[in-house]
Amino acid sequence: MVNVPRLVVAAPSSGSGKTTVTAGLMAAFAERGLDVSPHKVGPDYIDPGYHALAVSRSAGSPGAGSGGVGSAGAGSRPGRNLDAYLCGPDRIAPLFLHGAAGCDLALVEGVMGLFDGAAGQGELASTAHVAKLLRAPVVLVVDASSQSRSVAALVHGFASWDPEVRVAGVILNKVGSDRHEVMLREALEGSGVPVFGVLRRTDAVRAPSRHLGLVPVAERRAEAVGSAAALAARVREGCDLDGLLALARSAPPLSGPVWDPVAEIRATAAAPVVAPGGGGPVVAVAGGPAFTFSYAEHGELLTAAGARVVPFDPLRDERLPEGTAGVVIGGGFPEVYAPELSANEPLRAEMVRLAASGAPIAAECAGLLYLARSLDGQPMCGVLEGEARMSDRLTLGYREAVAVSDTALAVAGTRVRGHEFHRTAITPGAGPDPAWGIVHPERRIEGFAQGGVHASYLHVHWAAVPSVAARFVAGCVPRASRVG
Repeated sequence: MVNVPRLVVAAPSSGSGKTTVTAGLMAAFAERGLDVSPHKVGPDYIDPGYHALAVSRSAGSPGAGSGGVGSAGAGSRPGRNLDAYLCGPDRIAPLFLHGAAGCDLALVEGVMGLFDGAAGQGELASTAHVAKLLRAPVVLVVDASSQSRSVAALVHGFASWDPEVRVAGVILNKVGSDRHEVMLREALEGSGVPVFGVLRRTDAVRAPSRHLGLVPVAERRAEAVGSAAALAARVREGCDLDGLLALARSAPPLSGPVWDPVAEIRATAAAPVVAPGGGGPVVAVAGGPAFTFSYAEHGELLTAAGARVVPFDPLRDERLPEGTAGVVIGGGFPEVYAPELSANEPLRAEMVRLAASGAPIAAECAGLLYLARSLDGQPMCGVLEGEARMSDRLTLGYREAVAVSDTALAVAGTRVRGHEFHRTAITPGAGPDPAWGIVHPERRIEGFAQGGVHASYLHVHWAAVPSVAARFVAGCVPRASRVG
């Protein structure tokens, strides 16, 4: 049994201010000297970057909260995702306990509305589902800007809808005036759900957005540091931090295993190539402002499989890290940086040479675009024949897929769950040997598998399929022996 003080911050709907309030709470508690563990429900990559910055002990300095893959600021923790669709319900508590190990307080930001889950899957992957799996009290962030007494009916409905979900408090957001606050508090007096905070309307700390949501913290570091400090001040002034901490400490102990990347790798058919931390193959992992999307567990699994994980920035670095035997390029916004990525011709040429050698290269979404022949008319690496461009259509949703052939990541027949989220399109959408066969919600082939390259729009959480990391590192060993 493990005691982890914890809260889930949820809302009736998107746009209520969950991210603002959660980041503010994280920063305010971190200012008190607490070791805060940040988590996010669902597949979102951007919010965890703001979470990592908020809990950073060095958030007051411009270099805090590194935007590198799976990284966080000094004295901090990486933002981690808890997705019951991608990873399965049974892995949520183990992954949480792994990420929150040794913390003073864990804060979990929800996704969408409290009870909104995967389409057609009931409560699966909803904030409520994760809260139940974690046995965590829920604090509801309510946008009170256009209501007064009706807030009581709203809160009552959410608190009573599912008796297994403990809606234990409310934070009222976007409150207009002292009089408005009095009316809201009076309405909620008989609800049985205490008010833990009141935050006034302001645009002063709003993060800018674009086509896929908030602009990642790595692209606006100095401004984001200032915003974190401002959010902490707002929350400190408007919320009962002592009461919220007491509520978090009321969460019951969690039983069960703690997720362990080394044990996960050992349990796969492919054993670790070398002992973790030894002289294993160098796996270069793309980071920097153009490639900010990754799950922290990916790097941990690669390390557990024996790799030496080394970050690089395709915007800045003209060469891959010394001794690179394989490359992982996650998601991000290469469309925003297409001219700069194109201008780095030495690195593009090195990527072509590496791919021609048969070295394993795993590319998801942004990585797929970077390996394409062009992106919005700008030359990219040309490892793949596809031409990519921005699109008016948002592609978004969970997917079920199967590997249709052996690739650097999976053997044929491997089934995975993934997520797509992009406003770009690539023509053709699949190579002669596709990366995946999508089987739900529609049937189609997708992505490219050629030589050692596995490139696809599909984001997969490797914690659900640790054999992916083991297979990838095993494929790097022959290359490592030649470059070592």
